[in-house]
Amino acid sequence: MIAQGHVAWITGATSGIGRACALELCRRGAAVAVSGRREDRLAEVVSALRQLGGRAMAVPCDVCDPGQVRDAVRAVAAELGRVDVAIANAGFCVGGRIEELTAADWRRQLDTNVVGAAMTARYVLPELRRTRGRLALTGSVAAFMPAPSFGAYHCSKHALRALGLTLSAELAGSGVSCTTVHPGFVESEINKVDNMGCYDPRRHDTRPKRLMWTAERAAKVMIAAISNRRRELVFTGHGKLAAFFGMHFPSLAHLVMASGSMRAQSNSFRVRT
Repeated sequence: MIAQGHVAWITGATSGIGRACALELCRRGAAVAVSGRREDRLAEVVSALRQLGGRAMAVPCDVCDPGQVRDAVRAVAAELGRVDVAIANAGFCVGGRIEELTAADWRRQLDTNVVGAAMTARYVLPELRRTRGRLALTGSVAAFMPAPSFGAYHCSKHALRALGLTLSAELAGSGVSCTTVHPGFVESEINKVDNMGCYDPRRHDTRPKRLMWTAERAAKVMIAAISNRRRELVFTGHGKLAAFFGMHFPSLAHLVMASGSMRAQSNSFRVRT
């Protein structure tokens, strides 16, 4: 179990699930290092962790830069002495129909959500091997269902699921576990970040509020799964339902998504004309 004396490192920890996981781990007695691109936000998270009585540090890091990821791992291990838990949580969403997206859009999406997670795993695994620790990847229910206008994001989450399952197999017998979690709708700033990865608080979150879990509730479920070394976890009720239909009734999932796409295109045509 994750407890007093353990050290955790979380990427994408400035808001949402990442921040909530940092607070949950702190409440369990772990020392926590938080990484992200926004240094002012990192300072706020560290302040909140210290108010809980925890040991905490901020390590600014852009996961798209492998050198920064490597240096972040070294800084955490040097300052806190070890790494028992690593959560590759950094990610964002590129929106747009596939015929509209540029190569740069695709690279930006995959570099962050997939390559960034892979480099996080690569550089932290030597530390986790020393502690027989736990690695976790934050995926999405998007790994199981298609969604028109979000093809790049869904491709990234399908790839992230494959990455997590492969890591779990590669790490078998090493003492290190890999848990891939797939949340449904959870409160976050993901819809307030544009295709360039820039945060804009004025952007409207179009996700259904009645289905939304709080980040705190999601963090409790995630940390329990990581602590118990689960290989994979889908959570939120609607998330489990979507994943079930996506895996076992793909034709039905296609009909639902295609129907929604055709309605959206029809409405768009009426607006233009």
